[in-house]
Amino acid sequence: MFTGIVTEQGKITQISKQKGYLSLRIKTSEKFRKGLIRGASVSVNGACLTFKKRVGGNIEFDVVEETLGLTNLRVLKTGSMVNLERSMKASSEIGGHLVSGHVQGIGIVTKIDELSDKVRDIKIKLSKNLMQYVIYKGYIAINGCSLTIGKVTKNEFSIHLIPETLEITNLSNIKIGDPLNIEIEQTTLTTVETIKKVLIQKKLKTK
Repeated sequence: MFTGIVTEQGKITQISKQKGYLSLRIKTSEKFRKGLIRGASVSVNGACLTFKKRVGGNIEFDVVEETLGLTNLRVLKTGSMVNLERSMKASSEIGGHLVSGHVQGIGIVTKIDELSDKVRDIKIKLSKNLMQYVIYKGYIAINGCSLTIGKVTKNEFSIHLIPETLEITNLSNIKIGDPLNIEIEQTTLTTVETIKKVLIQKKLKTK
């Protein structure tokens, strides 16, 4: 599990295509690598990946086809910057919300409003099946960042990015048309699904 509070950005230094998966090599700080053991979970742009090995100042992961199909990891290039977070400990302060690292789909950036040099709003388009879980003032994880949902329309929602988020994460570099990894907050997802089941059962009883 993660908190959705990105600790740093890593740089993709090598992408190796293998049969059925990709190997990603990411340059990180020594602080991020310290104590990282083989098999540990790391959030990379919000996707939970298993740490394989260190190579100099880099850490390496294998990414299977299922993950590539659901996330923006498939469009990464050498030099791309990715958001990184190590898995939380029992004593960790949860500054965002609980994030599993299981990305459910992709959102597309449709608008960026530069409110100042350090503040901006972005609008994101989602598929209908994910939009049903997007609720005003609810939580959502975008590229692994825990964020609060702003205005919601039929197939889009907005988020407000503060200076701290822009400074630490790769959301400062996004452009219109970019794909973003989306993870719905679990409590919201469970609540919506429960209500849907109850309503379906009521309809069946009235027939």
